[in-house]
Amino acid sequence: MDKILTQTAKPKIKQPKRFQVLLLNDDYTSMEFVVEVLKRFFSKSTEIAQELMLKIHIEGEAICGTYSHDVAQTKASQVVDFSRKNEQPLMCMIRELND
Repeated sequence: MDKILTQTAKPKIKQPKRFQVLLLNDDYTSMEFVVEVLKRFFSKSTEIAQELMLKIHIEGEAICGTYSHDVAQTKASQVVDFSRKNEQPLMCMIRELND
């Protein structure tokens, strides 16, 4: 009996959406605290954290990283919780990355 080979189409795998985590400038959070947050939650070196902190201060916001939705949401929540526990008003938000 002859074997009939059928070619199966490879399923197209949709890439998951990516989300940027941003820190927003305010008039009260200390620059040192922002640097600490960037190092602690986003694994930034001191030098990179200081550069990002200045960008936040001057431009009003900076992207701290790009992640899946769950990871981005978790990081934003951790930053806000840590900030409130330390009596800082630092705001963190996520924004969907448009490809």
